[in-house]
Amino acid sequence: MSELSSMFIHQVTVDTFQGAGAWGDTYAPTSDPIACFVDDTLQLVRDTEGTEVVSSTTVYAPLDAADLFTVGTVVHLRKRDAQVIGANRRDGEALGLPSHVEATLT
Repeated sequence: MSELSSMFIHQVTVDTFQGAGAWGDTYAPTSDPIACFVDDTLQLVRDTEGTEVVSSTTVYAPLDAADLFTVGTVVHLRKRDAQVIGANRRDGEALGLPSHVEATLT
């Protein structure tokens, strides 16, 4: 269990982006609920192409959920759906710090 688990007071589900094809974008089936912390704060971030975009939400979740938060993934929040702009693995194990994934959303 993560040292941050007591902070994970929210839940989201995700449709992980799998790629684009002839019929449009494809997604994995909706995940089971993921315990997390949702921070609805506006911030300026850079997308994968280096363009500055506004993120309206950041989700902090257990590190074992990191593979679910790929760029383009649809995250089902309590009141809206958003797309992942970027996700960062925060693996602090070697330093004795809590590990988690940080996903910035539209």
